[in-house]
Amino acid sequence: MKEERIAKHLARRGAGSRRDVERWIFEGRVCVDGVRLETPAINVGAKQKITLDGVVVGEKQQTRLWRYHKPRGLVTTRRDTHGRKTVFESLPGDLPRVISVGRLDMESEGLLLLTNDGELARLLELPASGWERRYRVCAKGTLTRRGLERLNRGMEIRGVRYSCRARVENRKDDDTWLLMTLHEGKNRQIRRMLQHIGLSVKRLTRLSHGPFRLARLAPGEVREVPPTALKRLNRAH
Repeated sequence: MKEERIAKHLARRGAGSRRDVERWIFEGRVCVDGVRLETPAINVGAKQKITLDGVVVGEKQQTRLWRYHKPRGLVTTRRDTHGRKTVFESLPGDLPRVISVGRLDMESEGLLLLTNDGELARLLELPASGWERRYRVCAKGTLTRRGLERLNRGMEIRGVRYSCRARVENRKDDDTWLLMTLHEGKNRQIRRMLQHIGLSVKRLTRLSHGPFRLARLAPGEVREVPPTALKRLNRAH
């Protein structure tokens, strides 16, 4: 097997994302053939023994992908320094080690894709993939025509450019229900855009990520994407 960079090598084996691996190396948690690494700027091959926290990282697994309905109140991180409950602590025990494709913040819910292949996660997160993320949002306040135009025109907030497609789905009392579509989901983008036009988010649910939909998944439920669908996805990318 051709040698490859250590971060890519471990990501393909489901250890974590490339960024995770690089951080672990700087923290002194990764060894190659018994030697603790100090830099991720090395290449490794299949025959070398690589350990993370003293545990041998296994062979590359068959790539798998799952749909997960993330409930509100969970953070999308492996470890939380504030002691909050994480997505990964809440997953069924029979799942292998998985990585999330992107994130949903603690108060958001809905579809979160999970995979055992860090390289696939990285590929699907990139804006170049062209995947849309669709959300249903309940916002407190009345959205004016001018406000809706500002959302669809895009806006710059504190030097960051945000864009989306938005349409009103329903209005009830002081609540406005919107359907919003993003091509590149920046950190807390929807909340920041709505706050910028005077609205606050009461509920935010991701309905779809690329070709995958939340559909009838119950909160906390996980379903694996069929291998045939995953093969079509690999061919497309």
